Amino acid sequence: MLDGTVIRRCWAGSDDPLMLAYHDAEWGVPLRGDRDLFAKLVLDGFQAGLSWRVILHKRARFLAAFDGFDPERMARYDRRKIAQLLKDPGIVRNRQKVNAAIGNARAFLEFQERGASFGDFLWGFVGGAPKQYRRRAVRDLPARSRESDAMSAALVQRGFRFVGPTICYAFMQAVGMVNDHLVTCFRHAEVARLSRAAR
Repeated sequence: MLDGTVIRRCWAGSDDPLMLAYHDAEWGVPLRGDRDLFAKLVLDGFQAGLSWRVILHKRARFLAAFDGFDPERMARYDRRKIAQLLKDPGIVRNRQKVNAAIGNARAFLEFQERGASFGDFLWGFVGGAPKQYRRRAVRDLPARSRESDAMSAALVQRGFRFVGPTICYAFMQAVGMVNDHLVTCFRHAEVARLSRAAR
């Protein structure tokens, strides 16, 4: 900074503008809309075994290739569309993950047909409000939790795939169900304030 102030972040090195912007503006901000949560869950499924950096750099192409993660459109994808997706170098071309994304769109629609709110269902695993943690080091961040284990099991029971406990915990961090910014990070207090305002 020009005034000598050093901005401290828990992760996201300064070498990647996309990662910096994601950390500073998106990660940990409470997200509650059904469609938004569905889209994020699909992206986190594609992340399995990969780094978030890879997915973030492909996110714009994912959005275009999957019709903005519109579950109604995704649920109608046929073999021709799947073949088209598997030839697209801009996304993660993994047949199991592509098929799971389509299956998850169908599971999401079935969930909504029962008149339930997907957002309320997912947020119910943290009691409806973000959990505020005060972790001091990246090594203190867990890969999973009791809540992510329960979320994973409930999603699998409802027909979702690529929603293991680790994927669910990364999802919970990203959509603000838990505030896992380190206390030394400038975003910790900001996200805590956003979380209080979102209740």
